Amino acid sequence: MDLKEIQNLIKFVSNSGVAEVKLETGDIKITIRTTLEGNTPDITYVQQAPMQQLAAAPAPAQTAAPVAATPTAATEDNSKYITIKSPMIGTFYRKPAPDKPVFVEVGTTIGKGDVLCVVEAMKLFNEIEAEVTGKIVKILVDDMSPVEFDQPLFLVDPS
Repeated sequence: MDLKEIQNLIKFVSNSGVAEVKLETGDIKITIRTTLEGNTPDITYVQQAPMQQLAAAPAPAQTAAPVAATPTAATEDNSKYITIKSPMIGTFYRKPAPDKPVFVEVGTTIGKGDVLCVVEAMKLFNEIEAEVTGKIVKILVDDMSPVEFDQPLFLVDPS
């Protein structure tokens, strides 16, 4: 199912007057909810989940519980640092290209405007620049891993 078909489905559902439609095709699940007052879609979910991820999902949830106790102690130590966060959803890269060196390492002194990493979103590579001057204390994300909007990427010591 491509984007045009999804858009046509949303238009059809909003004009039909139904409150909610759920559609499952292979590994794609779509839920469209419309408001009762208007004919515009309220919430549209498009979720694609390969079977490999579904099988692996329960294991990380079990290991996440013991780790959850440690961030409270870590945040107290990190309160003096500035957190640089991801401005978008995408894939985090520490290097400009696979054969190039990383932008920054722990201990690197950075200045305002220095490129720290690249976040790839929809085949566009966006350079993330430092907004502060300081020293990289910790890199919070592994190379080539997915990041969410506002997810912490780096800790910087401004002193």
